[in-house]
Amino acid sequence: MRLRLPAERPTEPPTGYKIAHPVLSQDGTRAGFTGVSLGGALPYGVLDDAACVYGRRHRPPARLCDCGFHCVHERAAAEAMLCIAEHRAALLLEVSVLGAYIRFERGFRYARQRVRTATAGPCVCGTTAVALADDGWGRPGWRVLAPVCAGCVCGRTSVSLAGFARLAGDGLRVVAQGGGAGFPSAGSTAGAEPGVPELVAEAALLQARLDWFQSQLARLGERGEQG
Repeated sequence: MRLRLPAERPTEPPTGYKIAHPVLSQDGTRAGFTGVSLGGALPYGVLDDAACVYGRRHRPPARLCDCGFHCVHERAAAEAMLCIAEHRAALLLEVSVLGAYIRFERGFRYARQRVRTATAGPCVCGTTAVALADDGWGRPGWRVLAPVCAGCVCGRTSVSLAGFARLAGDGLRVVAQGGGAGFPSAGSTAGAEPGVPELVAEAALLQARLDWFQSQLARLGERGEQG
């Protein structure tokens, strides 16, 4: 006879941590996330329901399947996964575990989630990130983004941290590691105007793009004179 753990009925949704890559839709109107392992081919929104990656018709999380969202209990355990080379550009997510879930020793597998906070690590140059820019790969219809500083944006498709939060919606808060250039989402309040930190970030991105375009124009001018 198999013993089953008692059913849990928490008064508040449990909190978990995971890592994921930020994604931007091809038309630039939507933002979300894609996982780093099982289910990585299925981008999801800030508030979303899990689907079985094997195409089965049961509701996640099924006991005899691996489907459902996954997260760990400890923030440090999720941060440790960011040390893996292919995960360096991923974001650290703090999530609310919603709906049915199965508790394991290290984390949860569950049916529904809300991403509350996304933390972006530093740019590859080591500077605090102020935006998320095209990382050179993606999923069908989605560009995968990576944290960048204002100086490394260049001409790539990009969106500020606050801009990503607005596109993702549902009250998402996006911050930079250490809090030096992090900006909370204004999307939780309909029609809210951006604050000073958001405007500073947007201005930094615009200045970086302007500098890049000016350098390109200068190169074209030099080629024209030589021709």
